[in-house]
Amino acid sequence: MLRENLQNALKEAMKAKDMTTVSAVRLIIAGQKEKDVAARGAGKECATDAELLSMMQGMIKQRNESIKIYNDGGRPELAAKEQAEITVIERFLPKQLSEEETKAAIAAVIAKTGANGMKDMGKVMAELKTAYAGQLDMGKASALIKTMLG
Repeated sequence: MLRENLQNALKEAMKAKDMTTVSAVRLIIAGQKEKDVAARGAGKECATDAELLSMMQGMIKQRNESIKIYNDGGRPELAAKEQAEITVIERFLPKQLSEEETKAAIAAVIAKTGANGMKDMGKVMAELKTAYAGQLDMGKASALIKTMLG
């Protein structure tokens, strides 16, 4: 479904001559193809939607870092371009969980995995990545897990 949405969005953007969307969707599709090649090397047919959502979250994180650098360097036009790409990428991600929903999800995963200390943090993170791919920021989730397990 995600792959079809990307292809359809690319076609629509090309018809509308929306070059910002065209370039952002092409970047996502290129990343998708890289993930597919890596998955084939690991013996799978193609990358899962969870892996693609994780890749897109990484793309957003990179762009946020670039925005900060561009703003610090006095290049607001480049920061605006990066922000426009973030807006396009976010269209393909599921609704992000609020902080309360994230805490509830973490508590449920901790209960499910039986985690009871920092040594179990990896199990909790792995389960979160599988169950909530693309729905939460793993950096923020990591900090919340440390608080809840610590």
